[in-house]
Amino acid sequence: MTMGLTLIKNGLTYTPSPIGKKDILVCENSILAIDDEISKDSVITLDPSALVIDAEGMLVAPGFIDCHIHFNGAGGENGPQFRTPPLQLSSFIRAGITTAVAPLGTDGVCRSLKELLAKCRGLDAEGITAYIYTGSYGYPPVSITGDVMSDIVLIDKIIGTKIAISDHRSSHPTVTELRHLISDSRVGGMLSGKMGLVMAHMGDEEGGLSIIREALSGTDIPKTQILPTHVNRNSKLFTESLKYFADGGYIDITTSITGNDGSISPVDCIAMAHNKKIPLSSITLSTDGNGSIPIFNSSKEIIGMGIGEPSSLFSTIKEILCNTNIPKEDVISLVTENVAERLKLTKKGRITIKGDADILLISISDFSLQYVIAKGAVLMEKGNIVRKGTFEGLAQ
Repeated sequence: MTMGLTLIKNGLTYTPSPIGKKDILVCENSILAIDDEISKDSVITLDPSALVIDAEGMLVAPGFIDCHIHFNGAGGENGPQFRTPPLQLSSFIRAGITTAVAPLGTDGVCRSLKELLAKCRGLDAEGITAYIYTGSYGYPPVSITGDVMSDIVLIDKIIGTKIAISDHRSSHPTVTELRHLISDSRVGGMLSGKMGLVMAHMGDEEGGLSIIREALSGTDIPKTQILPTHVNRNSKLFTESLKYFADGGYIDITTSITGNDGSISPVDCIAMAHNKKIPLSSITLSTDGNGSIPIFNSSKEIIGMGIGEPSSLFSTIKEILCNTNIPKEDVISLVTENVAERLKLTKKGRITIKGDADILLISISDFSLQYVIAKGAVLMEKGNIVRKGTFEGLAQ
């Protein structure tokens, strides 16, 4: 009887904590065993069709979690022709992303949460794990059921809420409105066993993080309930974010922000935080992948347009591993364990027995991605994508 076994042998394993060379046995979509030696012959006896992967010379890590990626498209700031299209499965595989969480972007009018939810379930069927946020840039927040609390409680794939603040494209919610949103998202999470995280898109406006500080002030709501993202979009905001750490805050750095035009590259951000002895466990990385990146002049008129790259997540981790002396476990945690803790995804972000079998194999010699395993299935083998989305490769 086929059991769906996969044996990974001889890999230098990071859970993300370093545990040395280990063999890992996967049964269907879960990790069954981790040991110094698991007999290949015994596995083949149990399951003659078992896959055995020799991970000698490879670093074994948990699959990456992207907590802010626009997998159903975003944009539209310069007209309908600037709406980005949905992402295909191969974009996630190439980036080592085995879990993805998507919000709506600027457009909460023509883009719908129902459509986003359908794309989410489609990606789940194609091979990775996907979730979404309710809400969008604006306030009052858009929702499926009528309010964000009900969305989080009643819809399995909705695990938090999106809002934009300190941005000329936002609705400029008041402190009371933001506090109300955070509270509703938190209670929704409590009632459903989820985190109910508020993902706060940060813009360039002078107010920065002050509205978050004010909204949480005088309450018992922990700072883990809200995660400001894009904090590396300008040096003033990032400097403010470093102070936010001192008060127990958490931040998300965007890997699609390259460090041009006054922004700070994600690699420089992590190096700065490490040099200031800020615990990297307070930081996550996400891509803003597939989101439009409009370029504005001083009058906030669009003068150019870019797009966030999902591949920037893996390339950023690779660059940090190659060019800094930051411990590998701290670097890997930025896109695995840290994110899983922020989102309360208890079976994600770690290589552990009974955890989800989302695993990456990375060449130690050049840090190239060699294998991607999601839900126990091999999606990339020896650097080649072996599973594609439903419509990839079909004639146009």
